[in-house]
Amino acid sequence: MEKTLAEMQKEVDRYISQFKEGYFSPLSMLARMSEEVGELAREVNHRFGEKPKKATEEENSIELELGDILFITICFANSLGIDLTEAHDKVMHKFNTRDANRWTKKDTE
Repeated sequence: MEKTLAEMQKEVDRYISQFKEGYFSPLSMLARMSEEVGELAREVNHRFGEKPKKATEEENSIELELGDILFITICFANSLGIDLTEAHDKVMHKFNTRDANRWTKKDTE
């Protein structure tokens, strides 16, 4: 069953709400997000770049790193009261208007 962004935001909020510490501060979450993006970059470099993994490095995956980034993004949004569905809709509107003719469209047959 697919989840909506709203359902994911509620699920993460239920998880975080069980802890006294709650959400981290925005600055801490930005640092955490930066760490996770760095881990994604490392995985992409191992898979597609010129830097193979060391034999001692633990197995990880691009999928898990993207999942970590999604989790921290949801935490960040929740802590600031941001509805990610609404944010997504605003961004898509921007791309569909401002950037409508920026890229070469595929021929439709």
